Amino acid sequence: MLRLLLSTALAAGLSTGLAAQEITVGAANVSDYLDPGRDHSNVGSQFYYNSFDTLIGKNHDKLDAEWQPALATEWTLVEPKVMELKLREGVVFHNGEPMTADDVVFSLNRMYQADFPPYVVRSRDRLANFVKAEKVDDFTVRISVEKEEPLWETLLNLQQVMILPEEYTKGLTGDPQVAEHDDFEAFSLAPIGTGPYRVAEFVPGERVVYERFDDFWGETAPLARATVRQVPETASRVTALKTGEADIVTNIAPDQLAMIETDPNLRTVGSATPLFHVMIMNVNHPELRDPRIRQAMSLAIDRDLLNEALWLGKAVVPSTHTLEEFGELYMPELTTFEHDPERARALLEEAGYDGAEIVYTSFPTYYTNGLLAAQAITEMWQEVGINAKVDVQDKWTGGDPEMMARNWSNPMYFSDPFGSFGVMWAPHGPSEGEGRFNTDAEYADIWERFRFSTDTKARKVAYAELMDRIKQDPPVLPLYRPYESWAMRKDVNWSPKPGHIPYVLDFRAGSISFASN
Repeated sequence: MLRLLLSTALAAGLSTGLAAQEITVGAANVSDYLDPGRDHSNVGSQFYYNSFDTLIGKNHDKLDAEWQPALATEWTLVEPKVMELKLREGVVFHNGEPMTADDVVFSLNRMYQADFPPYVVRSRDRLANFVKAEKVDDFTVRISVEKEEPLWETLLNLQQVMILPEEYTKGLTGDPQVAEHDDFEAFSLAPIGTGPYRVAEFVPGERVVYERFDDFWGETAPLARATVRQVPETASRVTALKTGEADIVTNIAPDQLAMIETDPNLRTVGSATPLFHVMIMNVNHPELRDPRIRQAMSLAIDRDLLNEALWLGKAVVPSTHTLEEFGELYMPELTTFEHDPERARALLEEAGYDGAEIVYTSFPTYYTNGLLAAQAITEMWQEVGINAKVDVQDKWTGGDPEMMARNWSNPMYFSDPFGSFGVMWAPHGPSEGEGRFNTDAEYADIWERFRFSTDTKARKVAYAELMDRIKQDPPVLPLYRPYESWAMRKDVNWSPKPGHIPYVLDFRAGSISFASN
């Protein structure tokens, strides 16, 4: 329910005339924990931007990267492998503690020198080049890298290096002088940041409640309170919107839009999300070790038909693992992934496929249209002679050696091929770490040229080589960029911004407003 209350000194304790506004969001999912360092899920990415800040900010109104001061006011490369940052003075955390260089060094080194297992995974897949952060004085820090870093600003703008309060975090359990694993577990249930909203209430898997933080260092938050509640079923979210129990609802499939748009009190917004729904394949499963089997599985899938049937043609089907958001490294000219059922049949025959059952595992509700896509894909496999079935499971099975194929997503964690393909499929990354993907010395050499070259042309050449490797020995097929929609009351002006990673619920100043009645 949207309550628009005229601001008075008595009612709101404000002398600025700012209206006290509250919204309720009906979300398909709510996280089980809130810690920007350990999280990289589609669900989790919704929740951090309102309450946490990075050292280097970004103009999210633009597709191209435009870096801006945030908790750091300036940054300079003082040596080829060392960056110095001057910190903003007067910043306070939601518990009233002032932010200093000690908090920044603590926050960064918990990721750069991680030993808490969830941080270790995130450190390895995107921050492996970072060695340490050091304090110069109370408002100056230096960050060192192992190899010269071509993506400094990008990697200092990541969700995973948002800043936490050191004293508060260490004091949550055990020895208050030591950062213990239990402290990080406790922090994920009682998070504190420096952003425009504090987390006033968090019930894992149920709701997150934000309240305006009046001591925020930047522009005052436009909402007094925002509540995000989990409403798993699409029909229930739409009902909540129509009855006024919710002001915004998430994850609306295209076939539901017409019903909403006929209501004069409601509106929808949508976009092809910077994320791929993908099919992954276990290259080490005994039935799938022959790459020709996996090539056939990929070639059999008519992704354009999936787009028309499930997304009304609104999704984007890629020719390779590339996104427009990559800027100069956007490479739609590559043809890594194609539909060719005749070639699929020929490859199965060449490989001596014996009719072994190939199982496609799918989450029941996590991905919009995910289960419907799984059912359609197995029918397409059957048409080329693959003995296929769908197995619906509520748990992640990507590390199970018995997993054959399943649905997953590959988000754009930051605007670079490293931030999408690379986070998942780099040497020693999550896919190889879970045992369903293999790299070798040649792949690692190509990756090194792609990752650390400062020349865009050289990076493009190397990325094309990586895509050729993926084509010949496929572990993944990007199905499409899903067209995700949000619906809301007509007087709520909000939409996802092009510069954000997927699904961010941005309620900061300039991101949400209300039409007059």
